[in-house]
Amino acid sequence: MEVSTPHEIDECRMRLVEVGGRTAQDLGLGRIQGEVLVHLFLSEEPKGLDDLTAELHLSKAAVCVAARQLESLGLLRRIRTQGDRRIRYSTADNIASALQEGVLAQLRQKMRLFGTELEEVDRRLEHAEHNGDGEFLHSRVQRARVLHGRLRKLLESPLLRIFTRRTD
Repeated sequence: MEVSTPHEIDECRMRLVEVGGRTAQDLGLGRIQGEVLVHLFLSEEPKGLDDLTAELHLSKAAVCVAARQLESLGLLRRIRTQGDRRIRYSTADNIASALQEGVLAQLRQKMRLFGTELEEVDRRLEHAEHNGDGEFLHSRVQRARVLHGRLRKLLESPLLRIFTRRTD
């Protein structure tokens, strides 16, 4: 497929933005966060909230919330121009590093909380009456703890750290 007009280029960009939104949603980040992040990544210049709102056809409140969340994860940075009160955003200089430090750190924290909850439930079920339902639930919790341990090891693996190193 040959792309030749500005309209076709914009269509390609928006297709990627939509895929980014769906992917982010699948990963638990939120569709709008993904759309804002990909749109800014594919933009040559930093964008203000009004620009993002108009170009993505989203509410200003939704874009503002998504931008703040992405900024807190280290995926976006604020840019201020002297003499201009408006805030503009661009993607972090090093997305891979930001992912490692932001998103992966958040995921690791959620995994720790889930692990703690699994341990507590497992401990409580050990002392529960062992009827059919209790035994089944206890076996599932134990299985979930094994899977949780494997995922935790994967998140801490040196290989994952290599893949998230600086690439730009």
